[in-house]
Parts: sequence; C-alpha cells; structure tokens
Amino acid sequence: MITRIIDRNFANMRLDRFLRQAFPNEPLSTFFAILRKKKVRVNGIRAKAMQILHDGDTVDIYENFKSVSENNEVPVKKSWGSSPEFADRQFVKENLVFALEKEDFVILDKPSGIASQPGTGTRKGESLVEMLWQWGKDQQLNFKPTLAHRLDADTSGLIIAALYGDSLRDLTRMLREHAIQKTYTALIKGNLKKDEGTIDISLKRTDSKSGSKMKTEEKDGKRSITHYTVQQHLNGYDLVKVRLETGRMHQIRAHFASIGHPLLGDTRYGDFALNRNFKKEFGLKRLFLHSTRLEFEWKGKRIAVDSPLPKELRETVKAVKKNKTPSF
Repeated sequence: MITRIIDRNFANMRLDRFLRQAFPNEPLSTFFAILRKKKVRVNGIRAKAMQILHDGDTVDIYENFKSVSENNEVPVKKSWGSSPEFADRQFVKENLVFALEKEDFVILDKPSGIASQPGTGTRKGESLVEMLWQWGKDQQLNFKPTLAHRLDADTSGLIIAALYGDSLRDLTRMLREHAIQKTYTALIKGNLKKDEGTIDISLKRTDSKSGSKMKTEEKDGKRSITHYTVQQHLNGYDLVKVRLETGRMHQIRAHFASIGHPLLGDTRYGDFALNRNFKKEFGLKRLFLHSTRLEFEWKGKRIAVDSPLPKELRETVKAVKKNKTPSF
C-alpha cells in the first residue's frame, strides 16, 4: 500500500490530477485502472476520480507502483528542475517590483516592455515569470511561484502570482468568476461623448504570422464587457479609468479601437500615423495602458492594491495638458 498526506500544494485538487502529479513516472492507464477497481481511499473511504482533496487528507493506494520503492518512497520531482539560474539576479533586482507580499501570494508591479511569460522575441531570463522563479528559488520556496493571469508585454502595472498550489487554484477560480476587480488607466484618441459607459462587444481571437489579434465578432465571438469612466478630458484625448468585467486577450485595446478611440502608443490596434506624431511631439515610446488597481476578498479580508502611473506616463499627461492643438 502507498500512503500520501495531502499538503496545501495539492489541496483543492481533483484526485486524478493529484495522482498524475504525485507519481509522474506512472502511465495514465495505471491511474485509470486503480480508480476503476476502487483501489484508492481518501480518509478510509473509497474515492472517485473527481473527488476534491483537502489539506491534511490521507490518500491510501492499494497497489504497488513501479516508481515507488519498497519503503514507500517515490522519486521527488524537484520544483526547480536542474536549471542553476533562471534569471540574472541583478536584472531581477532592477525589474521585479513587489507591490504586496502575502503568505499565499504576491502582487507584482510589472514594468512596460517585460513579457509575462517566456516566448518568441523574449530574451532568456528576462520574462516576469523567470524573474519570479529566480526569486522563489533564492527564497527556497517549495512551490514554483506561478502567475494567476497575464499582462501584455507593453502594459505595465499590477499582476498576481501564487506561492502555493491551493492559492493558485483559488485565484484562478476567482478570476474566472470575476471576483477580482481589475482597474486600468489608459489614454485614448479623441473625446468620448459620455463620461461613463460600457463597451459590450464580442471578440474573437485570430492568429496569423504577424501574431494574435482580437476582432469584433458578434456571431462566433465571446462576449466581452469593458466599463470606463473619463478621468480627464484633454485637448483631443481622454484619460480613462477602465474596469474589466471579462478578461479577454487585448480586450481594452480591441474594444476602444472598435469604437474609434484607440489607445495611444498601440502598435497593433492603434492609429499608426497618430502614434508616430504623438511620439515625436510628446516622447511616448510605449503603450499608454497601466494596471492601476487590484481588489478582491481573501480569507475574509478585503485586499486593495494601487499602483501609480509610471513616470513616463505621468510626464506624457503633463505634456498633453500644456499642448493646445491635438496631433490629428
């Protein structure tokens, strides 16, 4: 018999998923067989694949696995793998900014130009998650810190990372259920007719060699809802506070472009001629979109974190205020 005690990194996980993660060297057919033959018990009671495990549960498996030795030990999959270093520590020191640190999670303040995840066009060790892994390894955490959501590389601001498996599952569930309120600040072309409003336009993802993009698509698209409030009417531009009800890729950028008010500095959905003139006149070299606030309830307490506009965006707003003629 094999016995395992569930800790918080496996808490709130389905039994079948736990088996796959706890015994990575066993074939899936083994797990299907022992579950079908009712050879797995949780706290002494026969268990089903879909059963949710809790911290402190005892899982007994009435079967011998090839990967488990006679003394009930299984080769442990190291959280940090064999990589000696995920990111340069000086780069981490300069770019990994913590807005809030809790036992279960951290909230980071991501700079513009830093990709959330490694990928094409991102130098090895320079993504947010690689910096987070290096920090986690140096802190000797027994769980690889994991981002609960993402921000576009050009977008700056607040983003949540889980420090335990159960925290990650709770946070992703909360995001799915819209229990985490995300607020952004953006500078858009033109002046909106209403100081408050909602953009309720379905979006569909399209992929091409030039990259992924969201298009308005009422028939096959997913419903996407963006709420906005104008903070300042500038000469030819609006500074808006944006709250997402849904969280589609590029939602804010695609939505405002679809109503004729693209974000300044947006190289995918924006007014390219305006962006060139705006950059020349005001020096804006990035997308004007910043994740300014995250708010949610965690273990009975209200968490609210704010991030001020970065210096380059504050200076852009000041320059636009002084200008009396719009760039278009």
